[in-house]
Amino acid sequence: MIDMHSHFFPAISKEEADRFDADRAPWLAVEKGAAEGHIMVGEKRFRPVYRALWDPDFRVAELDAQGVRLQIVCATPVMFGYGWDAAKAAEWAARMNDRAIEFCASHLRRLKALAQVPLQDLDLACTEASRAMSAGCAGVQIGNHLGDKDLDDEHLVSFLIHCAEQEIPVLVHPWDMMGGGRMKKWMLPWLVAMPAETQLGMLSLILSGAMERIPESLKICFAHGGGAFAFLLGRVDNAWRHRDIVRQDCPKLPSSYARRFHVDSAVFDPAALRMLTDVMGVDRVMLGSDYPFPLGEQRIGALIRDAGFLDETDRRQLVRGNAEAFFGC
Repeated sequence: MIDMHSHFFPAISKEEADRFDADRAPWLAVEKGAAEGHIMVGEKRFRPVYRALWDPDFRVAELDAQGVRLQIVCATPVMFGYGWDAAKAAEWAARMNDRAIEFCASHLRRLKALAQVPLQDLDLACTEASRAMSAGCAGVQIGNHLGDKDLDDEHLVSFLIHCAEQEIPVLVHPWDMMGGGRMKKWMLPWLVAMPAETQLGMLSLILSGAMERIPESLKICFAHGGGAFAFLLGRVDNAWRHRDIVRQDCPKLPSSYARRFHVDSAVFDPAALRMLTDVMGVDRVMLGSDYPFPLGEQRIGALIRDAGFLDETDRRQLVRGNAEAFFGC
């Protein structure tokens, strides 16, 4: 199996974070030798985490137990640094990408990294994406928006065009979720806003006409099964047919663009996976667990293995073949 959606967080000390930005640089609070700790931002706890997030040897032992041959690792989104000025973000991204490569270095056949980029500056983002690929990364991970700019913003479209032209695979991950104070508990930002953020990213590319300008060679994958996209695509098609304001920038039926995208399999329900493969295509869904977080798939690949509607050829595509083609691994 190839698990193409997992996260890591390097053992950044408070001192290192303070030297960079005492208020906003994330760091890892964990006692020496402890198996659990917290990601911190300044003096505030951001998320409880455990050893697999920062210890590659421990992680590979867990992958062995789960039968995962290769795992693609990427930054925990709190690491993005999109709120800094561009030069500072570029320095941080390069540092984190070097840490990601270092994380994978002792298990090169088992772990590959996606880079992060200073997305707020097009030239710096393109430069770092290309540098990180040359240094050994397998692609890049970006957030689904940059402040109030969604993926249809010309700046972000230009970055995606660069990735298409340079054959850099892209994983789009939701972050900094909408909703504000209305989603105050029960993990509602992750359960409601996160799928909506992903659908927003995908629809912004389609309805704006950006997909008409982005080369079809772009390999772009949206996390968490594309959020609400597949389930609500019929609603979007209906709106396109009956409202000219939906059609004004989008020359083709929105669903006709679905197979320009890839998604991961992190939907946790057989009926949802069936819809996903029907809408996106069996060749466009890749095993992604969101390991090692509690909202991820705890038995990696179990949903695909247990899905009775898939034949063995389909299963092989979802658990391995599609990721091999997407990442060239």
